[in-house]
Amino acid sequence: MGSHGNDVDELYEVKNAFFLGNYQQCITEAQKLKVNSPEQRLTRDVFLYRAYIALKKFSIVKDEIHGASAPELQALKLLAEYLSGSQSKRDQVVAEVDKKFSGDIDISNVPLFLVAGTIYANEQNHEAALRVLHQATDLECSALTLQIYLAMDRVDLAQKELKAMQEKDDDSTVTQLAHAWFNIAVGGEKLQDAFYIFQELIDKSVATPLLLNGQAACFLGMCKYEEAEPVLQNALEKDIDNPETLINMIVLSQHTGKPTEVTNRYLSQLKDSHADHPFMRDYQAKENEFNRLTQQYSMMVKS
Repeated sequence: MGSHGNDVDELYEVKNAFFLGNYQQCITEAQKLKVNSPEQRLTRDVFLYRAYIALKKFSIVKDEIHGASAPELQALKLLAEYLSGSQSKRDQVVAEVDKKFSGDIDISNVPLFLVAGTIYANEQNHEAALRVLHQATDLECSALTLQIYLAMDRVDLAQKELKAMQEKDDDSTVTQLAHAWFNIAVGGEKLQDAFYIFQELIDKSVATPLLLNGQAACFLGMCKYEEAEPVLQNALEKDIDNPETLINMIVLSQHTGKPTEVTNRYLSQLKDSHADHPFMRDYQAKENEFNRLTQQYSMMVKS
């Protein structure tokens, strides 16, 4: 986005708080903000509702967005329904997203692309997510594309995507975060670079669980477990239920030889609050497989 007078910066605080994972701040700023143009009001509401979704306040989103709301907001309602729904509700939402993308799509409805990309990625349908996101030109869609490439271990494609983002807007918080994720995926000496990006963002704003988990991932990658621990404790104090913090805590406990019950506590917490997290789904699948094999083995021993 170029700067058209002052109208772009009006929403800078709101957006930046959201990108950095400072969701409560995003909501507070959005509610204080008096914006005049309908476009700005819509953008403000988009970030307001996305922050509520990030905080798992799904009912607010589902109650306040209705048939007469803008298409951008209706897309966010779909995401709230998906994330809070039963398996059958989720399947219903996925079918609805499929239908939307089988027809003509309004290319300016960025939230719809982000929602569809997020839902498909969550369904482990990377192909569908990329097919949707490739139609959009927004920087956030590029960042989500980059994350999906990294999830697919396609660092080469992620690098191309990052280069395009840097050419478009190197100073954007979204580009900087994407650069940090990319560096973590590459590993080695790039971990130090990633750490500095997170540190710079913390210095400019505030330490959020998102940024602290980024730093912790760098420390874990560098096997600096002593340094990772206080960073993760800090992240837990800010949000005791953040799934990334809990996962990093599990990794840390295992590397530092903490008693099994410590690891199990974090696992229980993940099971309670984030049963649908990809990490948990993967863990459950492995656990079920392990139980199946043990059962098989004990049958063989008995016979």
